Amino acid sequence: MKSSKIFTKGVLDVLPLLIPVFPFGLIIGVIGVELGFSPLMVFVSSLVVFSGSAQIVLFQLISGGASPLVTLTSVGVTNSRHFLYGAVLSEYLEDLSTTWKIFLSYFLVDQSFALSQRYFKENSSLENKHFYLLGSGSTLWLVWQTSSLFGIFLGSIVPEELGLAFAIPLTFLSLIIHEFRKIDHLIVIIASGILAILFYEIPFKAYIIVASLGALMIAWIITNIKYMKK
Repeated sequence: MKSSKIFTKGVLDVLPLLIPVFPFGLIIGVIGVELGFSPLMVFVSSLVVFSGSAQIVLFQLISGGASPLVTLTSVGVTNSRHFLYGAVLSEYLEDLSTTWKIFLSYFLVDQSFALSQRYFKENSSLENKHFYLLGSGSTLWLVWQTSSLFGIFLGSIVPEELGLAFAIPLTFLSLIIHEFRKIDHLIVIIASGILAILFYEIPFKAYIIVASLGALMIAWIITNIKYMKK
């Protein structure tokens, strides 16, 4: 199959997944401007970070006075799942050059990973299958940058009195709402929230890191208890 056809298939397959991407990017642009960042900085963050959840963490921590170390660590933890994405897809892309791998890693986000993993598994013998990831990922990138620009424009004209910053916790809540149906996940979520409240006053705004590490420890304990019962 020609590379252009594989690329086009990646573009077409990702289109249904763009429905929630545009409004999320819109929120990022609006919130970034409302929290006091310049339109240029907000847009550059979309180019460099290219991750909605990580950008929200970045904006919120910097505006809250967190230290650079805490900010970078928190953003890194938020995006750490991408290491797993790369590890999963590496077996299908091991024949690519280092340049190609680095280039494709920029477009490896949640949606493009989910689609590419399935496509690579079903078409593992294709030599140019990586164009599927390029097609789906670059389409997501284009929509994300466009929606962020719209959000930046809206954020610069929406009155500050509307207080759109409330969309930050609502956005994170929407990302984890489906996890509320699983009791073990709910325990970890509640524990993380309690730890964040208890350690909110510690120096350098490091309560996010403490809460994350505490929640990971609790998740590890629950996982081991479930394993022992089997």
